Amino acid sequence: MVELLYQLNLRHVRALPIVAAAGGMSAAATRIGISQPALAQGLAQLERRLGLRLFDRHPGGMVPTPAGSALVQRIMAAEQRLATALARSGRRGFNPVNHLSMAQMRAFITLADAGSYVAAAAILGLSQPALHRAVGELERLAGGAIAERRGRGVALTAAGRTLARQFRLAAAELAAGLETLLPADASVRLVVGAMPLSRARLLPAALARVLPAFPGIKVDVVEGAWTDLVEPLRDGAIDLMIGALREPSLPDLVQWPLIEDRLAVIARADHPLAGRASTALDLAQYPWIIGRDGSPLAAQWHALFATAPPPAPVACGSVMTIRELLSASDCLTLLSPDQVRVELDAGLLVALETDLPLISRRIGVVLREGWRPSPVQRRFLAELARVAGPASVASLPFSE
Repeated sequence: MVELLYQLNLRHVRALPIVAAAGGMSAAATRIGISQPALAQGLAQLERRLGLRLFDRHPGGMVPTPAGSALVQRIMAAEQRLATALARSGRRGFNPVNHLSMAQMRAFITLADAGSYVAAAAILGLSQPALHRAVGELERLAGGAIAERRGRGVALTAAGRTLARQFRLAAAELAAGLETLLPADASVRLVVGAMPLSRARLLPAALARVLPAFPGIKVDVVEGAWTDLVEPLRDGAIDLMIGALREPSLPDLVQWPLIEDRLAVIARADHPLAGRASTALDLAQYPWIIGRDGSPLAAQWHALFATAPPPAPVACGSVMTIRELLSASDCLTLLSPDQVRVELDAGLLVALETDLPLISRRIGVVLREGWRPSPVQRRFLAELARVAGPASVASLPFSE
């Protein structure tokens, strides 16, 4: 899908909404600065690549097909992103988007991801001078510096970071538009940001249901904490996040709750407190493994022991590390039983009986405001809802 996207001529793609609105190619060709025969040839080539018609031709003009209408909506959303990306140009009567190419977009996104001209040029198969020229052309379109050398690497300026984000989001819109038109066995990609609480049950169960429906799917699961994943989500580098939700929700993000997850105090099976009711005073006599600063687990642990906190020598977000530490020490931790379900069922760990007012957390999906899913993304959300239960199916934010 990425290869197909970057093989397209951006001018031809951007002409489609104008053709749809005007009912013909003449106005579109004039507006984006190419000849009508070149536009006609570009549209025909795009239809051949996709294997379907985007417009019905009639004596009175051109009317978009349902597939064409769906793609036009994505192109319009991408156009808004590109206009935002290059809004600083400041040259009256000059539309920098008209001079932008897919190759320039790809070059700058790759440079932003790779962090150096050497690495980006190798990924793209370009010479470094060619990459420098592409970035220089973008700086002229953007009206200022977008990247600065830092030793052997490169750092984006504030304008460069905005440009990279908007380019990624525009590319994501166009890729989603193309995926909408392709058959189920075509190569499609799903990138999921997985916070710890999604990995035990929700994510694997939903993926197992999606994989048979899309034989050409490539799934990339990016693991991390909220702070690791939220900026890639905003950038469009990942499609959605799953895990513990935050309160309050941020204005540029949408949170969709799936399940309520009740916490438990977890210890090794032969811990001195195992097999009996424990008070807060009992629990305070042992060292704790807590969540990293800023995480919901850390906040809830501090709330439980606000007056007299026990020792907490380890702050950790890795369930694998926590599990091994619990097994080899008298440490206690606060976790969802689902995160260590295998160890609990095997009798290696236990959930202690306590008088603590343990609270539940909302586990769900985090999306970008205004985001519209592709077919594979929509199906994945639907399967997440089915795994979570009837209430989540009823609250599904997008129809399947």
